[in-house]
Amino acid sequence: MDFDLDSLSADTRNLLYELGLHNDSHLLNVKSSDFNSSDKKDLLDLICKQKHKYEENITGLGDGKYCNASSDFIMCWPPTPVNTTTYLKCFSEFLGYKYDDTENASRECLWNGTWSKTDYSFCKDITENSTSEDVITTTTIYFVGYTLSLVALSIAIGIFIYFKDLRCLRNTIHTNLMFAYILVYALWILTLILERSFENDMVACVFLVTLLHYFHLTTFFWMFVEGLYLYILVVETLTRENFKLRIYITVGWGLPLVFIFIWAITKGFIETDAWLYTNCPWMQPHTVDWVFQGPITIVLALNSFFLIAIMWVLITKLRSANTLETQQYMKAAKALLVLKPLLGVTYVITIAGPTTGPTANVFAYARAVLLSLQGFTVALFYCFLNTEVQNTLKHHFQNWRTNKSLGPRRMRTGSRSKDWSPRSRTESIRLTEWTVVSADEAAGIHLLNTPEMCNGKKCNGNLVE
Repeated sequence: MDFDLDSLSADTRNLLYELGLHNDSHLLNVKSSDFNSSDKKDLLDLICKQKHKYEENITGLGDGKYCNASSDFIMCWPPTPVNTTTYLKCFSEFLGYKYDDTENASRECLWNGTWSKTDYSFCKDITENSTSEDVITTTTIYFVGYTLSLVALSIAIGIFIYFKDLRCLRNTIHTNLMFAYILVYALWILTLILERSFENDMVACVFLVTLLHYFHLTTFFWMFVEGLYLYILVVETLTRENFKLRIYITVGWGLPLVFIFIWAITKGFIETDAWLYTNCPWMQPHTVDWVFQGPITIVLALNSFFLIAIMWVLITKLRSANTLETQQYMKAAKALLVLKPLLGVTYVITIAGPTTGPTANVFAYARAVLLSLQGFTVALFYCFLNTEVQNTLKHHFQNWRTNKSLGPRRMRTGSRSKDWSPRSRTESIRLTEWTVVSADEAAGIHLLNTPEMCNGKKCNGNLVE
């Protein structure tokens, strides 16, 4: 689209006049940011030409081949002869960051009269050197934490899948939560590695960032499913039969897909000023991100409500009697204190924090530790410290040692060990003496073997409808 000076609005003509009074290339970018993106390039080129309209005649460029005055969206470059490199002083401030204006940016006019890509490599953020070490440290913490979480989650999922006697509704929910964490951690690492290559591949940028946000959102919704499951088990006991696995799967995987789809469509239609960023622009924060950040906030609030309601019911039962059951509730109540970070409440303290000053680095380190080890914490309390899992592993290990010592004659007996249940009549008496209480047993051990828990399948040796 070609512009004519007479067709420009009064605001644009005022901008041209102001640019004629100020030799400030950064002013060009800031003030032109209010115009529509479809016309921005042509408009900025026209403004740039207007700014340098007298230079062609003065320098005699009109007699030879040269590159026209042009804007690269950040700086206005003057008309330049072919095969010549032009230098402009770096801007002192851009997008709220201060830069070293003693250095220069450069742009070459090619042999065919077209401009090359601007080289801003010498325009350094003056805070970059002081913060680069902190950024490297924080990134290292994330990598170490995510790697540890990935290993722990993979082992935990393998345990739940391999041993048949651990297959029931509550462990299926745990497995889905762990799998969501594995996906988001793996995608985070992949996105960070490929971030520098996103500059010329917008499709890969959009695809990976959308997947990253989706799986990140699923972790919150599966945390919500964990809280909802315990709430129904302890508080709304009459409605537990109406909640089957398919409902939990719909909530955990389906609802996040709806929100991310809306976010992606909206993000695609909103001007994101992609030209401002060296890497993937979809990774930059935007107000449209509240399309999925809003549901996260609601999920955290609901999980806090579930936690309070569950604690109230347990405390009430503890006051009413002092039986073996109430002692188990006491241990379950203690486990709920561990359950808080598993339900996502810990994320509340990482939503906001200082961005400048010495406390900002401390906060960044703490956030990196908490978020990167979230998956490890889930695997630890839902699997490794789970009494049922521990007894299952002990039994299979003892059975393996017995079969190994007795030889092939006992292999037939040992082949049925996968269906062994640590919750048989004799074992259930011994299991009441817990040494470690896991978070998923917070609802009370006597509730865990009910048909509602097993979703109509064999669970822990109890065959239900």
